[in-house]
Amino acid sequence: MGDHKEQPLRVGAAVRRRRRALELTLAVVAERSGLSVPFLSQIENERARPSTSSLEKVADALRTTAVELLAAADPACSVDVVRADEPEPATPGPRARSLVRGHHQMHAQEFIGDHDAGREFQYRNDQLMYVADGAVEIEAEGRAYRLGRGDTLYLTGGVRHRWRATVSDTRLVVVAVAEHIEAVQDRPRP
Repeated sequence: MGDHKEQPLRVGAAVRRRRRALELTLAVVAERSGLSVPFLSQIENERARPSTSSLEKVADALRTTAVELLAAADPACSVDVVRADEPEPATPGPRARSLVRGHHQMHAQEFIGDHDAGREFQYRNDQLMYVADGAVEIEAEGRAYRLGRGDTLYLTGGVRHRWRATVSDTRLVVVAVAEHIEAVQDRPRP
């Protein structure tokens, strides 16, 4: 009752819009991402649904994030419920699931299982990392932070970081201010 019913996210149009905005050809995106031109074409034309890993490669090639591409793929709505039992592509190993659909001021993703510990992230705006289950190690600004269930880590925009699960079946929730939001510094009060 009251749930917002939606079709599965269709990211192809968002990928195409971003690629064209950067004035890139499919060949250039293919070279940057390591994916084939035919596969990228299938993504853009909604004939293939990219895995989380492939979407991250495309996002990197387009100088954006997978979260931003997913957000651009779905029209905004004022109330939306994302159910834990909504079907997702059956893929073995680590999974990521968007907790916020649409183009909003913040994004949230849940990462389940291990993660590519070598992948470094740097977001323009602030983000909060919350360990729902398990444990993670996060490296930020040359320091390692070990977080367990219920712990949070706040990162201001621009901080380079990477993370890895240290316990199987770890669930990490990452909430971030959207890339399209311009962060402003607090003004000193008179």
